[in-house]
Parts: sequence; structure tokens; C-alpha cells
Amino acid sequence: MRFNWNFDYIKGSKIAYTFSIILTVIGIISLLSLGLNYAVDFRSGSNVDITVSKAITAEQINPIVNELGVDTKEVQITTGSDRVNIRFSNVLDENQESKFKQEFSKLDETASYEVNTVDPEMAKELERNAIYAVLIASIGIMIYVAIRFEWRFALAAVVSIFHDAFVVISVFSIFRLEVNLTFITAVLTIVGFSINDTIVIFDRIRENLRFAKKSTKADLREVVNRSLSQTMTRSLNTTFTVFIASLCLFIFGGESIRMFSLAMVIGTFFGAYSSIFIAAPLWFTLKGKQQTSKPKTVAKESN
Repeated sequence: MRFNWNFDYIKGSKIAYTFSIILTVIGIISLLSLGLNYAVDFRSGSNVDITVSKAITAEQINPIVNELGVDTKEVQITTGSDRVNIRFSNVLDENQESKFKQEFSKLDETASYEVNTVDPEMAKELERNAIYAVLIASIGIMIYVAIRFEWRFALAAVVSIFHDAFVVISVFSIFRLEVNLTFITAVLTIVGFSINDTIVIFDRIRENLRFAKKSTKADLREVVNRSLSQTMTRSLNTTFTVFIASLCLFIFGGESIRMFSLAMVIGTFFGAYSSIFIAAPLWFTLKGKQQTSKPKTVAKESN
């Protein structure tokens, strides 16, 4: 049995616009007030990852940290059954690192250590390059869509992918989730997934425009709604497949890809949402202004 996807998507986009604007405002407030919870990849300091043979609490680790002479308020300790992670806001020197390992070994003699250090200049460079990567990818997509379709399609597509990226960033900011290099990879993957879904819809709109009557804005509205109905099954099937795969990675995957998987779960959902309720309706709004701006010809009746 085939589901009937006939629906007035343009009308539904008004609710979607309101929801997206509210989400964007909340995200801006969160980013301005809280910022992002950067991992050691994007801020200077030392990150000590320890594999332990027994559970060790933060209360047991605090005295060791205090003896290092660092600001304990800027130290984050995360403990688990077989793993301990300690993030220092400052870079540990060789003496501090050696002393820490020596004292921690008293708690667990079989513990193994992995220490990652990022200096301030490298942290700033990584952050700057991550921003450049997203911007360059977006500009490249806009140029490609403008050449293949028209500038209205390109503008709608870029607004859509910026929306998807910003939603994911906002969620990570609001819930203080860790932003690392794999998160940037996820954002770029989401951008690619979203534009792919959007291009399929735009291609169907362009194809239907060739044979459709488009003398009024209502005709254009019908073309967009019909195009979305025709591509809905493909869009949802693709989204569902990627969503389930990402969700399984988030639940069963390792700690190193957990934030990547979570970003993909959020991004795939909003990628499909923005392609349907933001990109296509936004193109309709831009194209509709062209339709209404055309001079009306009045036929003169001969007497």
C-alpha cells in the first residue's frame, strides 16, 4: 500500500519557520551566554585519558590534582568503571605530568595513560580552520547550485544548510556537549547530506516547471507541493536509513565517536526537515515575488 503524501507543504512551512526562528533565537542566546564546550582539540591545555582496572572516584583524584599547583576550578574530572578523563585548562609540564602519574599509580598500579596537549596557538588555528571549512563548503555549494539551477535555488539551499548546521551547534551549546574535531566532521557531513536531499527536491521542481502552467502564484504553489509529494518517500527512506545507522553508532559505538554520532542523529533529522519545510518553501517565496512583479497585460476589446 502506497502512502498518499499530498499535503499543502507551503502552508505547513509557516509553522516550521516559526519553530526554526524560535530555535535560532534560543541558540544565539546560548552561544552568546554559554559559548561552546570545547574539547582539548580547540582550547589550550592538557587532556589526560586513563584506563583503569577498577572504579576510581573524583574525590580520590582531587588531592592529586591539588598537589600539582594548578587551578582546580578549571579542572574537569570524568570517571567511569574502566576509564578516567581529566582535562586541565593549562598545559602540564614534564614535572607535573610525571608527578601526576606517580601519585595516581598509588590508586591503580596497572593504569595506562594517554596525555594530549594543545598549545594556545594550535587551538586558535584549529578553531579558525574549522570555521573556514564550513564557510568554504557552503560557498562552494552555493556556486554549484547557482550554476546548475538559478540563484533563488542557491540562496534557499544555503539558508537551509546553515539552518541545519546552526541547529546542531545550538543543541551542543545548550546541553554543554563536547565539541571536538569529530564534531566538525559531523557538521560537514550533515551539510553534504542536507544539500543532497535538497538538490533532489529542487531537481523535481525544475522538471515539473517545464510542463506546468505557471502564470500565477497559485500555479507555482501547486508545482512545489506536487514536487515535494513525489520526492517524500525517497527523502524519508534516506533520512531513516542514516538516522538509524547514526543512532546505533551512538548507542553501541565507542566514546571517541559518540559526539559524532549524536551530531549525525540530530543533523539527519533536521536535514530532511529543512529540505522540505524551509528550502523549497523559501524558493517558492522568492520565485513568487517574481511572478507577482510581472506587469499584467490587459487585453483591449475592440468596439
